Amino acid sequence: MMGRMYLGLALVCLLVASGSLGVQGQDGPTVTYDARSLIINGSRDLLFSGSIHYPRSPPEMWPELLRQAKEGGLNVIQTYVFWNLHEPVQGQYNFEGNADLVKFIKLIQEHGMYVTLRLGPFIQAEWNHGGLPYWLREVPNIIFRSDNEPFKHHMKKYVKMIIDLMKKEKLFYPQGGPIIMSQIENEYNTIQLAYRDAGLRYIQWAANMAVSLKTGVPWVMCKQREAPDPVINTCNGRHCGDTFTGPNNPNKPSMWTENWTAQFRVFGDPPSQRAAEDISYAVARFFSKNGTLNNYYMYHGGTNFGRTSASFVATRYYDEAPLDEYGLRREPKYGHLRDLHRALKLSKKALLWGNPTSQQINADLEIRTYEKAGSNICAAFLSNNNSKVPGTVNFRGQDYFLPAKSISILPDCKTVVYNTQTIVSQHNTRNFHPSKKATHLAWEMFQESVPDRSQLDINFMQPLELYNLTKDTSDYAWYITSITFDRRDLPFRSDILPVIQVASLGHALIAFVNGEYIGFGHGSHIEKSFVFQKPINLKPGVNEVALLGILVGLPDSGAYMEKRYAGPRAVTIQGLSAGTLDLTYNHWKHMVGMPGEKLQLFTEEGASKVNWNPAGIAGPPLTWYKTYFDAPEGHNPVAVRMSTMGKGMIWVNGISVGRYWVNYLSPLGRPTQSEYHIPRAYLKPTKNLLVILEETGGNPTGIEILVVNRDTICSFITENHPPDVKSWDKTGEGLQTVVESVKSGAHLSCPGEKVMKQIDFASFGNPYGSCGSFGLGNCTSPNSLKVVEQHCLGKNKCTVPLSREIFDNKNEDKCPEVSKILAVQARCAHKKT
Repeated sequence: MMGRMYLGLALVCLLVASGSLGVQGQDGPTVTYDARSLIINGSRDLLFSGSIHYPRSPPEMWPELLRQAKEGGLNVIQTYVFWNLHEPVQGQYNFEGNADLVKFIKLIQEHGMYVTLRLGPFIQAEWNHGGLPYWLREVPNIIFRSDNEPFKHHMKKYVKMIIDLMKKEKLFYPQGGPIIMSQIENEYNTIQLAYRDAGLRYIQWAANMAVSLKTGVPWVMCKQREAPDPVINTCNGRHCGDTFTGPNNPNKPSMWTENWTAQFRVFGDPPSQRAAEDISYAVARFFSKNGTLNNYYMYHGGTNFGRTSASFVATRYYDEAPLDEYGLRREPKYGHLRDLHRALKLSKKALLWGNPTSQQINADLEIRTYEKAGSNICAAFLSNNNSKVPGTVNFRGQDYFLPAKSISILPDCKTVVYNTQTIVSQHNTRNFHPSKKATHLAWEMFQESVPDRSQLDINFMQPLELYNLTKDTSDYAWYITSITFDRRDLPFRSDILPVIQVASLGHALIAFVNGEYIGFGHGSHIEKSFVFQKPINLKPGVNEVALLGILVGLPDSGAYMEKRYAGPRAVTIQGLSAGTLDLTYNHWKHMVGMPGEKLQLFTEEGASKVNWNPAGIAGPPLTWYKTYFDAPEGHNPVAVRMSTMGKGMIWVNGISVGRYWVNYLSPLGRPTQSEYHIPRAYLKPTKNLLVILEETGGNPTGIEILVVNRDTICSFITENHPPDVKSWDKTGEGLQTVVESVKSGAHLSCPGEKVMKQIDFASFGNPYGSCGSFGLGNCTSPNSLKVVEQHCLGKNKCTVPLSREIFDNKNEDKCPEVSKILAVQARCAHKKT
């Protein structure tokens, strides 16, 4: 009966679409949808998706990232398509290296996963200019993301180009490829009101344009409450199971396109956190309320290489994702979500074909059940929505304990196989170790100087706007003017100095007067504008004022992005005998970039064009530094620690690994980011060229080349956590019963072929703390370390049973009334070390 109802909904959906989904003939593969789910070649499925962006890691990392995503239980990979990466210059296209979109999608298919392609073409993504190429700003009469003919012309041309490329490579599912869904536009509801009726017309146009391209797969719009049919509206956020009002058409499925695994960080931010327990609770709740697709944004964030980050966004991106910036598993987030996917997959038949019912026990406790009439297909979600107090639910004659703010999943409506609050997967910590091979770096330096006015070839009455001046070709532009004083203009007292004031629209600047460094000022992600004020020395005669305008990425959000501006706007000198002097309209000369950039000092060829001197302990602002280092030992990821530097750029073998900014401290008094990823793919065995452009002054002798690992592994489990389900009887129409469940235990596994060389901590009792900082409570078995070493020492994997009999017999247990916890911390290493 239920199967007939869903089939009917599918037919209704197809009638609504009126064939506009471009589904191929009945004999070929198809992707359709109805109120319950996507229907892929006639089959329903639960979709567990993760965002991995191809430009944020080198191609050499893609296979391993995808392998780990698959092992984490994902069956879909979501990625944006980056317009300014693929068409940096109008009409000139780039699909090479980490811009090889086709290669990335084919690799996903090789790993047996589907693809959701988010074309945008505005993507936000904390990516420079939200993915829109700079040249688009210079199209006459353009208004971004509005019912504006110039914008729509270029947008459609780009989207069609990408779609045609995908069709040519046969990458859409009806062609035999992995792409099952595409997205047009991105979170438009947040700005739509700013464009009034033009916004409404634009979003209708965008939907019609996308559907007209006949990809054969559905289109979605995220955060678009009234997505035009047949485009599906989807949810972005942290708790879409509670905040999403649902699809705007009863024939559309409920999908979550961005489940934020933490929060991106900007320079000046403290660490971003989101617990694995909170994510798993939100996902379980979403699927318990008819959800069909959940996408983790991000599953692997990666790195904003070069100048690709948006304004003030840090170089490290979504490091708190299940796979961290280096592609290492962040535990327990990775493992806890993998276990969640297993539990939900065990419930798949009930979720997709069962009849949903809900029972509210009280204000906090509820039961949601999916059951197929006339069969034993049944799954239940027992929820405790109280964030502080645990509870107990009686379900079908049995009591179930529910920790605070948790959901238990019962794939057979009998057995708890997963609780969102109870983590059974292992934990780990990330370690940065100085490389044994890349030590004793010999630094050389070359100092930039304020350019001579004759080098500046752009003249204007006032300082030019910085975005338009640089055209996204450099972070830097010089502004120089001169003014003549006689003695009567200057202060009479030698202890009183004039003050220069620069009102800037952002993002940062460095000031020089008569070649003397005056200071550095900057805005923030929240408030880009700032006022720079510093005392200056002036002299009778000609005085030169030089400002270096600095950008930290272009904007990536909001309405009317084409009308955003940056750079110095008003310049005055205060404290002169005649009062305040306005230099804003004093005839300025400009130059884009710095001479060192144009010489490409970050390359071997460019570095040979200037004379380098041995570097001292601390160098002045605007100094280039270079050194050589050998590739660090082993195969673990590599990073460079910049703690003793200020702000600037890093290159390795001529490749930019991004901006650094360590003297912009978070409210905790520490840099937002100190370590910067150097992909091993960028390295040679020996003599790797490392070049630093330091803007504000720093000490290069403190820079360290590091090897990164997650070789400290831990387990922290309680006697209350569910059993470890090994297998299920899938006879008949559904999941009948647990065939085999093993006693609870601490499972530990070293990465790769490493083994547990040392047990750093073990306690069976009431330990406290977290991985890397455990402590003993007032109850612990004296046999804890001995038992754990017997089970784990020297092994790649081990299980320590959670059993009082193993740790203590009845006479030895000094605290039998205590609910026991087993905490273990082990250190992994290769057998030979």
